[in-house]
Amino acid sequence: MKTRAKIILVIIIIIIIILIIIAGFFFLNRIITGNVIQEQQNSSNNLHMYTKALCNDSNYCQDNEITCQGNQTVSVSPITGAVIQHEKDWQDPRNESDKDKLC
Repeated sequence: MKTRAKIILVIIIIIIIILIIIAGFFFLNRIITGNVIQEQQNSSNNLHMYTKALCNDSNYCQDNEITCQGNQTVSVSPITGAVIQHEKDWQDPRNESDKDKLC
């Protein structure tokens, strides 16, 4: 009878250890990932990034990665290979104010 009680005790201890490891994994995973830190930095700096096609007078358009901080443009970087040459009579469907506005 004492042997059976020891086996049950060992099984209970093993289950408790497994539960502690699982709980620790979930809490530790939240601490290790940098997502929360990144979100706090972005929201405090009001930094955001998006892509936009910029076109010239000959209807040559290239996608650009635009980084803004609030309403200020931080950087405009062309995306390699993301270009198109539209026909001569092509009209950009965007509003005039949307075409020129970056941030």
